[in-house]
Amino acid sequence: MQIAGIIAEYNPFHNGHAHHIERTRAMGATHIVAVMSGNFVQRGVPALLYKQVRTVAALENGADLVVELPLPFALSTAEHFAYGGVKLLDALGCVDVLSFGSECGEIEPLIQAAMALEDIRVQGDIRRLLSEGMTYAKAREQAVELHISGETARILREPNNILGMEYLKAIADTDSHIRPVTVARTGTGHDSDRPAAQFASASHIRRRLMKQDPREVRHWMPKKAYRILKQSWKEGMCLRDQDSFERGMLPLLRSLSPEQIAALPDLSEGLENRVYDAIRRSETYQELLGMVKTKRYPMARIRRIVLSACLGIDAEIGGMEPPYLHLLGFNARGMEILKCAKQTAVLPMGTSLAVLERQNEACRRFARLESRSTDLYALFTGKVLPCGFDYRCKSVVIR
Repeated sequence: MQIAGIIAEYNPFHNGHAHHIERTRAMGATHIVAVMSGNFVQRGVPALLYKQVRTVAALENGADLVVELPLPFALSTAEHFAYGGVKLLDALGCVDVLSFGSECGEIEPLIQAAMALEDIRVQGDIRRLLSEGMTYAKAREQAVELHISGETARILREPNNILGMEYLKAIADTDSHIRPVTVARTGTGHDSDRPAAQFASASHIRRRLMKQDPREVRHWMPKKAYRILKQSWKEGMCLRDQDSFERGMLPLLRSLSPEQIAALPDLSEGLENRVYDAIRRSETYQELLGMVKTKRYPMARIRRIVLSACLGIDAEIGGMEPPYLHLLGFNARGMEILKCAKQTAVLPMGTSLAVLERQNEACRRFARLESRSTDLYALFTGKVLPCGFDYRCKSVVIR
């Protein structure tokens, strides 16, 4: 029994995800745990499909157990996202391997790149370039190219390589025994709008779905995942209208005080003032984001900050450790993982958010935040659900 962990969003589940799972099993994994984002994802937007729907798709296409990545980690920087996922896998106490996709397809270059970022000369140049107004990504790449090598700097240009480096760093920071392995990304690029044969990026699939019938994306998804998507689309268990969601955020944002804005995570150098000013002056959500964005701050960071304000995520809860293992679903092999985890897990573990909430104060705060965010998400889907859905919803069990 070799248990592999995968940290993902599956937004939605597509052929690239299936390939990753297949390659992970080919490397020896007999059981697979997926740590998956809930109803809001890392780029600072709501997920296309309810987390329960994405759980079904994952379990029907190769995953055995799905654990929810708590909202403060799912809606955060690559570093914090990776740390939260690794921390949960390590907390199970029985995961042997972390498998992730990368453009380079090898662990050693990622280790070398991660080590390069620890170089004192590189760190000094990054700080200097940031002070001159350069984005962190560009400053990081330029500093590594200057002090280490152009080859190592090229590793930092690709998003999955960067996330892979964060996974390696998180494994080291948590002193985990989990061994990292990587699968070379196949087909199209991370955010590419050009499909390659049976592969298309999740962002391209989402863009097509917002404009087209679900049948337009069937070539890029496993058959079971496509059937789940099609049924969910029909039943309204998805976010069909991004514009409605964005309009609904403005009243929430306008009700916030300067003190509440200042308490948000990932703020620096007076960014809270730009956010508050943009909230007061903007007429649309996109206009608000545009007012806050500068050359220094990438749009994904701005979207995360603004959405954190809407959902009630502050820097305090953003700095806390994951308090529990919330099980979204499992199959027969997943039950075998849970049997092991009952002996080894170091965090409260369960299928009921209501039960987990009662474990301690940190669990209560995380559970209530998760429930509130789902209640908000539910207002903008085709099928509006009543408040408290997260507390009543049962885990997905595939027999």
